[in-house]
Amino acid sequence: MHKGSIRSPLTWAVHLSVLFLVVIWTLPTAGLFISALRDKDQIVASGWWTALSTSTQNAMYRAPGAESQVEENGAFVISGNIFEGGKGVVTAFGTSSQDPAAYEPGTTAELKDGEKLTVAESGDFRLTSPKAFEGTRGQRIFYTAGIPPRFTLENYKTVLTAEGIGKSFLNSLTVAVPSTIIPILVAAFAAYALAWMKFPGRAIILAVIVGLLVVPLQMSLIPLLRMYNSVGGFFGVPSKTYLGIWLAHMGFGLPLAIYLLRNYIAGLPREIMESARVDGASDFTIFMKIVLPLSYPALASFAIFQFLWTWNDLLVAMVFLGTGDNELVLTGRLVNLLGSRGGKWEILTASAFITIIVPLLVFFTLQRYLVRGLLAGSVKGG
Repeated sequence: MHKGSIRSPLTWAVHLSVLFLVVIWTLPTAGLFISALRDKDQIVASGWWTALSTSTQNAMYRAPGAESQVEENGAFVISGNIFEGGKGVVTAFGTSSQDPAAYEPGTTAELKDGEKLTVAESGDFRLTSPKAFEGTRGQRIFYTAGIPPRFTLENYKTVLTAEGIGKSFLNSLTVAVPSTIIPILVAAFAAYALAWMKFPGRAIILAVIVGLLVVPLQMSLIPLLRMYNSVGGFFGVPSKTYLGIWLAHMGFGLPLAIYLLRNYIAGLPREIMESARVDGASDFTIFMKIVLPLSYPALASFAIFQFLWTWNDLLVAMVFLGTGDNELVLTGRLVNLLGSRGGKWEILTASAFITIIVPLLVFFTLQRYLVRGLLAGSVKGG
């Protein structure tokens, strides 16, 4: 047996570490996907890992009011099923929140004025009274039940059919695409100049760019907005426009873009640059014909991160674009769907998968160009 066929303990340790990281990153995504397909009541009652098992739920059902009563043999009856079309097995029920498990299924609970309540294991209930029921609010029934797994697309339907969701989707695309392309174009030219062109103050400019990497977005957001409004007011440009948010994202993304691209471009073979200069090529020609094709990996990498940031952004969009129905981006629309108190948080799972569709498409598309750029660079550099 060759020595190379025996894997060292270090190799096994690396493989196990990678497998562990894959599992750690995959489990939350799997849980999110499973939760997005579960019934909203079961999401509240149990974790996603119990999705295939029967869950125990404590709930309250309000019976129909007096308008649903019928007369049978001199008595007035209101009947129905507490599961409202679903399935489950009642293990206990009650008529008060103080004692929700006072009765076993199938037994009869004595209520006021001679009223009686019976709840079966199947969830069928029967409320009887010797005299006619009054009022539109029916009797409350508290119960404990075992609910079988329920999977539904209702959460996705709620998100996709929400009013204004299509407009917000287009708004997010209108913000994210230019906010990704513009910084890349500007940063690529600046990175080449800082890497291969000699001019006074180059080191100081690079130091300033590195310093800007640590400036918090929240600290510079309001001053940048005031400066933009002042300049826009001088030239008669409205404050809440797409131009404003494009410039804002360009400003926040340029330091990192220039820093990354400059380091990459500076590492390109010097012989290629010198040969091009000997042949009479200008800096612009060298940049367009040599540097840019060899820089596809770095450009694609930054494009992925910039698009993810601008697509998922809410703060900058609210400040520079506004919160009106016609300006609201997708993340803001989904936040509004939760309600003022977050009462509909179960749609977060479906919203998460809807919002990652476009970033996933961008990632896989740019990954193909990333590989292509790596191959092109290796051939040209050879």
